[in-house]
Amino acid sequence: MAVDVVTFGCRLNAYESEVIKREADGAGLGALDGGAVVINTCAVTAEAVRQARQAIRKARRENPDARIIVTGCAAQTEPGTFGAMEEVDLVLGNEEKLQRHSYRALPEFGVNSFEKVRVNDIMEVQETASHMVDAIEGRARAFVQVQNGCDHRCTFCIIPYGRGNSRSVPMGAVVDQVRRLVENGYREVVLTGVDLTSFGADLPGTPRLGRLVRTILRQVPELERLRLSSIDSIEADEDLMAALAEEERLMPHLHLSLQSGDDMILKRMKRRHLRDDTIRFCAEVRRLRPDLVFGADIIAGFPTETEAMFENSLRIVEECGLTHLHVFPFSPREGTPAARMPQLPRDVVKARAARLRTAGEAAYQAHLATLEGTRQRLLVERPGLGRTEGFTLAAIEAGRPGEIVDGVISGHDGERLLAVPAEREAA
Repeated sequence: MAVDVVTFGCRLNAYESEVIKREADGAGLGALDGGAVVINTCAVTAEAVRQARQAIRKARRENPDARIIVTGCAAQTEPGTFGAMEEVDLVLGNEEKLQRHSYRALPEFGVNSFEKVRVNDIMEVQETASHMVDAIEGRARAFVQVQNGCDHRCTFCIIPYGRGNSRSVPMGAVVDQVRRLVENGYREVVLTGVDLTSFGADLPGTPRLGRLVRTILRQVPELERLRLSSIDSIEADEDLMAALAEEERLMPHLHLSLQSGDDMILKRMKRRHLRDDTIRFCAEVRRLRPDLVFGADIIAGFPTETEAMFENSLRIVEECGLTHLHVFPFSPREGTPAARMPQLPRDVVKARAARLRTAGEAAYQAHLATLEGTRQRLLVERPGLGRTEGFTLAAIEAGRPGEIVDGVISGHDGERLLAVPAEREAA
């Protein structure tokens, strides 16, 4: 019986869940009577923690004889919360979850000496081991973790306390992993991390993300598409900008950790950029790469946000040409400075989030319309669906998952592009 891993949160968690499966299976966890369920949690909001607790209770109801293990960021930041749940057999920290020996004591459940909570001080972790995987189950693209942790202390964010300080995977290990993934048939690789653009600050010679990107593309010429996960635009280095301009295999899509379009709110968030920094960055990137598509994370209803401040966030959607918007209604996270600031009424927060989503939807519809009649290269994610190089979803009846096919965009249905295989269009 295989180990069942339930994943919440970011792409990095999804990647690490593959490592968890491998290490837990290797420790013999899947051979236990009743099997095992690992809940890989997220701590980004109080709602994420609530959902994790709900999933734990559901897992116990559906698997009464299984071992229930809880790990991830919420387990790291709130080990006592999960350790106190009677449904839980073991709590592992973010470092411990990736180590095979963490799972080997599990057959001894019920022994008095068994330690239920195994969560060490994540701030003491100095290295990011390259826990590489050669395939990611059910995914057409592969993810490679190049960085973990965060040295910044945004006032709304608990994640540094779940992930620890910033640590990078050496460039050679990253290149070797990308090469293995390509040899295993992956056409697209995504570089991911908690604070991706801080990559390299702790490595000898302090290489930056741009150098890593250019090294991968140079040393793995067989890789067809390289993509970046969320970036902090204020940390974009010269090599990264040059790569965006010159490297066609670096995909024209950037997801920005923006959070707000208002300077005062950005300062209260303890962000390191101002609105004009983001506007200038987007304009410069578009000058270098006119087809680039931007996404962004924006928080609505941050404490002390006035209507005028919120309007600045609304306007920046158009000013930066943001297409793929992730809107988060502010939720106070216990243990963060923002939770102690004057809070807005929940109805105001929800209303502002709805207005931001409406603006994002309008921008997305306009984006879909601009692609009508164009020819796009699509990575097929599952039968009938693929993604453009700019990460826009498209329906196409061609190719198998993981293949790249050419399509001509005939229109859209409001949610995705409608594509016709290029050879059929030519016929």
